[in-house]
Amino acid sequence: MPNPNNPEPHSHSAPVSQWVARFAPLIAKDARVLDIAAGRGRHTRYFLERGAQATAVDRDVSRLEDIRGRAEIVEADLENDAPWPFGGRRFDAVVVTSYLYRPLFPALLAAVAPDGILLYETYALDHEHYGRPRNPEYLLRPNELLEVISGHLHVIAYETGLEERDYGLGVTQRICARKGAAPMMLPRP
Repeated sequence: MPNPNNPEPHSHSAPVSQWVARFAPLIAKDARVLDIAAGRGRHTRYFLERGAQATAVDRDVSRLEDIRGRAEIVEADLENDAPWPFGGRRFDAVVVTSYLYRPLFPALLAAVAPDGILLYETYALDHEHYGRPRNPEYLLRPNELLEVISGHLHVIAYETGLEERDYGLGVTQRICARKGAAPMMLPRP
């Protein structure tokens, strides 16, 4: 099991998001996890190592070939007019990091199973002063994630602001939310 203080599961991929690692205990070991815009699959690999049934989706899946067979790999451009590649499937957790395409919000919310978890973390406005992306289309507006989940999921945790990151300062917004009647409590360490 990865060390929560250093959750990098593989030297060839970027470290697992501290936000994802922090809330991973809320997700059952054998959960169905969907990793959106998976890239090199750092979160797909992390959840596979935890025993999850992981699904990774990206328009370029060439960096995921080594885990094909252990994870479901879906090649899809989520930013075109093609239908959502998962139809009505539901996942116990939907993970999105460093990615924003607003037209996907309804599909992402619908993909979270009852009692499932949404972990979303990406850049926010004012990040353009510190690095890329700089285009406001790729930066969350103030409280945007709270607005997106309102009426659909319950907030477990929410953070936004300036922080030191691997590459320097950056502005992020992140949320952990649950689809259910009430928020769940984090397990005690």
